[in-house]
Amino acid sequence: MLTPEQAIQHQFEAYNAHDLERFLRVYDDAVKVYRPPASEPSMAGKAALAEFYGKQRFTLPNLRAELLNRMVIGNKVVDHERVHGLGEKEFEVAVVYEVSNGLITSVWFFAA
Repeated sequence: MLTPEQAIQHQFEAYNAHDLERFLRVYDDAVKVYRPPASEPSMAGKAALAEFYGKQRFTLPNLRAELLNRMVIGNKVVDHERVHGLGEKEFEVAVVYEVSNGLITSVWFFAA
């Protein structure tokens, strides 16, 4: 079983490789993705995640994330990233991942 940090590193590397199958391997089937300040998930379930990343992210040739900082607090991992290739200009995000039994169960995206 992967540690929380190993699970996040796995998905981070798969994201940058645009490898959807590998990316999804560390997500729980019932994963929930939040984009605060909204309190309801913007995505729920691995199938929704697969559709979104397969059609709206991994088709972008210049998409990549640059890790600026990472903190691990128990089963939570907080990444500070600079995202390239989604628009004309890169932008920074803080992403909080919750990991249970080696799988990502919840994600919160905070964009600058």
